[in-house]
Amino acid sequence: MSIAIELERVLILDAASEQFIQLRERPSGATDARSSTAPRRVFSIKIGTPEAIAIERRLRGLPVPRPQTHDLLATAIQALGAKVKSVEIHTLEEGTFFADIHLVREGEDEVITLDARPSDAIALAVGLMVPLFATESVLEAASEAEAQVEPPAFDPEDDEDD
Repeated sequence: MSIAIELERVLILDAASEQFIQLRERPSGATDARSSTAPRRVFSIKIGTPEAIAIERRLRGLPVPRPQTHDLLATAIQALGAKVKSVEIHTLEEGTFFADIHLVREGEDEVITLDARPSDAIALAVGLMVPLFATESVLEAASEAEAQVEPPAFDPEDDEDD
């Protein structure tokens, strides 16, 4: 079963080679077993710096002088007569997340599924404003792991430009 999630924040650490994105269960993603007043589950995914910057640019609507890989993919999908329906993070295996990009062709019901890294899929989804989902098993496993190891805390006052 897929649960709606949202990108809560992008954590870019200047001195680190790995960055984090934090995702949160959407209130409308609650199932019958989970009350809408229950705490929403949160989890983080470690990603590379270029992917974090691409996601951050898309969130802020900042233009780039040349198309990035995610722009190219969006253009190719559209040129082939399809559109991105959703992105789903479906597996967490040995600390690695796996995602799918779900496409539909104009006038067809068949869903085409592309295997993707979550960071790439999320960058595409943010740029196209399509929904994000995670499977129940990923939410359970990732939020349990999140309780044990959290990404570094973000202190806005420490975010000085040197």
